[in-house]
Formats: sequence, C-alpha cells, structure tokens
Amino acid sequence: MPERMLKFLDHEQEMPVLRPVGERLGDFDEIYRRWAGDKAAAQAARCSQCGIPFCQIHCPLQNNIPDWLKLAAEERLEEAYDLASTTNTFPEICGRICPQDRLCEGNCVIEKDFGAVTIGAVERHITELAFERPQSIAIVGAGPGGLAAADLLRRLGYQIHIYDRYDRVGGLLVSGIPNFKLEKEIVARREQLLRQAGVHFHLEFEVGRDCSLADLRAGHAAVLIATGVYRGRDIALPGAGLGGIRMAMDYLVAANRVGFAETVAEFDSGELDARDKHVVVVGGGDTAMDCVRTAVRQGARSVSCLYRRDRDNMPGSFREVAHGEAEGVAFVWLSAPEAFLGEARVAQVRARKMRLGMPDQSGRQSPEPIEDAAFTLPCDLAVKALGFDPEDVPALFAAPELAVTRWGTIRIDYDSKMTNLPGVFAAGDIVRGASLVVWAIRDGLDAARQMHAYVQGGTASEDMPLAEAS
Repeated sequence: MPERMLKFLDHEQEMPVLRPVGERLGDFDEIYRRWAGDKAAAQAARCSQCGIPFCQIHCPLQNNIPDWLKLAAEERLEEAYDLASTTNTFPEICGRICPQDRLCEGNCVIEKDFGAVTIGAVERHITELAFERPQSIAIVGAGPGGLAAADLLRRLGYQIHIYDRYDRVGGLLVSGIPNFKLEKEIVARREQLLRQAGVHFHLEFEVGRDCSLADLRAGHAAVLIATGVYRGRDIALPGAGLGGIRMAMDYLVAANRVGFAETVAEFDSGELDARDKHVVVVGGGDTAMDCVRTAVRQGARSVSCLYRRDRDNMPGSFREVAHGEAEGVAFVWLSAPEAFLGEARVAQVRARKMRLGMPDQSGRQSPEPIEDAAFTLPCDLAVKALGFDPEDVPALFAAPELAVTRWGTIRIDYDSKMTNLPGVFAAGDIVRGASLVVWAIRDGLDAARQMHAYVQGGTASEDMPLAEAS
C-alpha cells in the first residue's frame, strides 16, 4: 500500500463544518456537522508519524494516536476504532469533550507551522461509523465455549446472537453438572452479565428446524458452531434392553431439573430416582463421578462404580474419586460389565475382573479379561457413563456441505479455526471431542479472535496468542 502519511504539505488543517451561529443557538444539538466522504482519511493523513509521539505522551490515557491515525488515513476505519478502543473505553466521548488543543493536538509537532492534526474530530468520526455499522455474529450453542466467545466478541463491539436448542443458558454447565460441583446461580449470574452487556439469547431455537445454517450465514458477518457433544456412548451387552438401564445424561438432566424445582415425570415415577436402589455406574470419567455422587445424595441403598482400568489410569479427576469414596461410593477397579441380568427390569450386573496388559496406540495399558473371574453386583438402576460422541451436525443443521472428521467432529483449519465454509467457525468439544470446560473456554476465545480478524479482513493480533490443536 503506498504511503499515505505526512500529507500536511498537501492538505490544510480542516475541521468538520460548524453549524451557523444563528442555527445552533436555537437548540442544544452538537455544533459540528459530520464529515462527509474521505475527509477524515485526508485529515488523518496529515500526521507526520514522528519518532516521539508527543500527542500520545500528553494524552492521559496514552492513546495510540499515531497508529490509529495511520489506519484511518488508509480508510481502515473499523480497525482504527478497534485500536482506539484498546486504551480508551469511551473514545466517542473523549473525541467530543477532551480539550484537544491543550492535550494531544496542542502538542502535535506540526501544530506551529501547519496546524495540528485534528485528532479529536477524526476520533469522533471513526467511533460514529463504528456505532453505525455494528456487525453481528451468530453463535450456536450457549455452553462454555460459546459464552466465552460471546464475551470477547461483545467486548470488541459486535452484536452477538446466541442460539441454543435448550431452554436454559449454560449447556452442560446447567444440564449435566450437579449443584454440589457448580451451583446454578453461578451460571445464571454470568448469563445476566452477558445479557446486560447486550448479548441476545435465542433459547429453544434449533438450527435446522427454526432456520438453516445458510440462513445464519446470510444474516450475520460470521457464525461460530459451539454445540458441544451430547450423544452418549453405548455398550452392547446381553440384557441391555431391560428396564432400569439408562444413559448418564438422562439421569443427570433429570436430577438437575428437579433441582430447578421442575416436575420430571420419570423422576417422580422412580425411574430416574436412585432412592432405595442399588445403583451401578459404568465408567471412570468425570460424568461417572457426577452420577455416583448424585445417586448417593438421592438416598441410594448402595452405589458402585465399575471401571475396567485401575485408579491410576482412570480419566476422571482423582479429587472427585476421593470425594466419592468419602461419601460412600464403592469403586470396583479393574472390572468390566459383561451382562445385565433380570426379568423385565435389571436386577444384577455380571462383571469380570480385568488386568492391564500391553500399552495400546495411546500408550495406556489395555485391559484384558481374567478367565474364571466373573462376579455379580445387585442393581436396580444401571447408569452408562462411557463418554460422549458428536451428533450428526451437518444433518441437524441442514448443511450437508459442512465437513466433518471420521469421528464426526467438525473439521476446521487449526490456524484460522474456520470450517470448510467461509465465515463459519467451530470451537470446543464439537471440534476436539468430549473434553474439559476449561478447554472449551480456551477454544472459544481462540475462535473469537480469529472471527474478529476474519470480519475485519486481517489476521489475529500477535498480542492475542492462538492455541494449537491438542
């Protein structure tokens, strides 16, 4: 791009047009009219880009004035506004009421011979354009990844619309995690802060039913898919069709809804209530820990956790195991279920002792069954907590062109966080697979930075480091 600065020899100092005195004395409106056309760019180009930016030094906020003047001169007005906003929370106010003639403009190095750069007027112009042209971004999913992205993008000045198929904000934070780990008022407080900041939530809204992904792309500058993964992994065992065998999310969602004082028919009927039951949870991750500790609190007669590896090789939190043990959960290590036994309903789980053999491709020792080492556990309620897989997002969103991996997660470019569809990004579990909340937050923030760069037509700032895939 050709150099557009140091134009103080070509352009005289010019302020926006003053309304006539007789006109402005008749009201309390601003006395300056708006600049038209490229006047702001021409005036910004008068900046000498001096080695010592006295304008910045004499600004109480240390605003990066030469830098955003250069962006304005290049007619990169939205980027100029973004930069001005990094040091000044209210550039639209300071551009009007700051005494520029005593601060930044009064210390402009060309002020004496050529008239100062009209910094305040340029600042006022670029902020008004930013407010006139707010760009909206759609986020599909109100879980931690989507909320993190929304928070950052809202701070950057975008209008944010979050679409979620459920009736509450928070995703698994409110539907899957029990209150004893995360009280729902904490999530609601964060939701309220986002609403007060201007984030718009569209709940019980299903992309694919209420609109297509193509509709979202047409209505917003960019789209982020942060739906998480909700489809529970199953296990095909004899007796799997008996009553009393449920998926972890069914069980946890019911418990959380009861916590919201909702009527849950399957809980009221006893189907999803562990009270007075022998409960067996299959799995060793954090979801399994949530299930066993919920069952204890519901008044189960006994709670057992079957896991095919040992304590040191479990994927869940060791702290959660310790809490479960203290609360009365029996952890049955190196044991895998073989069958569910019973007539119409499950009455027992037959399991087999395991040992750890050679490491598999991941480096973890593979569990191997021990012959003649079967045993049974009493069971009135079996909960399968074996992890989560992604749903068929292209089918759900009526977007068969959206590329996915062989695991069903959304395929992205890990540098740009963008899918194969221009302007459509993805983050969180729907990209990396079921993982931790903190990783969803990190992914959401990384995607937000890349979305900002995409919308502004540039690249992510170096002072906002990006995460690589893990």
